[in-house]
Amino acid sequence: MTSVGSIEMETDRNGQTEIEDDGEELHDELECAKRIPPWTRQITLRGVIASFVIGGIYSIIGMKFNLTTGVTPNLNVSAALLGYIFMRSWTKMLRKFRIVTVPFTRQENTMIQTCAVACYGIAVGGGFGSYLLGLSKKTYELAGVDAVGNSGESYKEPGIGWMVGFLFVVCFVGLFVLIPLRKILIIDYKLTFPSGMATAVLINGFHNQGEKMARKQLRGFIKCFSFSFLWGFFQWFYTGKEECGFSHFPTFGLQALKNTFYFDF
Repeated sequence: MTSVGSIEMETDRNGQTEIEDDGEELHDELECAKRIPPWTRQITLRGVIASFVIGGIYSIIGMKFNLTTGVTPNLNVSAALLGYIFMRSWTKMLRKFRIVTVPFTRQENTMIQTCAVACYGIAVGGGFGSYLLGLSKKTYELAGVDAVGNSGESYKEPGIGWMVGFLFVVCFVGLFVLIPLRKILIIDYKLTFPSGMATAVLINGFHNQGEKMARKQLRGFIKCFSFSFLWGFFQWFYTGKEECGFSHFPTFGLQALKNTFYFDF
């Protein structure tokens, strides 16, 4: 009885310790939420690393969509979700090792989401999946030297120097156009900006309701991603030469397939 009682007491202590840790963490976050830190403290090293990882993954996804369908979905919400899960797991792991860390705030979550979206926005908006890499001499030769519109100066070899300058001009024009426009619409006219408002409500929900809803959403995200990945892996085994396999399935018959009517699974 003594050993059983001691085990129960130890269990209660562990459970109480976990509750106290969660309560302390929530209290720290609420205190940080009340006093908004300056922008220099909102940009942290861990946030930059998380933004780099999530932005790199989303750049690959955006390029895939851009090269196949030509339509890139809005990934703002999922970027905020992954940023929350990534940072929450990191801070919890450090707390288990008794390492004091700065509380994860809404502002840092927003910074991670913004940087991740900017990464895949540059990959897609910069033309990497459409025209930028198509300026090379090899593409020029494949299109045909004697093709209409082609001349001796119709190509531009990719280079880090001019591509960085080009991306600054194309992708950062919003700094001079959208920021003043949003100031007028949101601050002066007090209009609700749809995407920004939706992301803010989502991030606030993460930090107010805790991890329960975030974990539920992450499970759904992982299930859909796993199914899509496994289905693509399965199709890869049954893809032969061009216009063969599940990517060119003759749903309407072989005669329709010859006229490019097919279904892509």
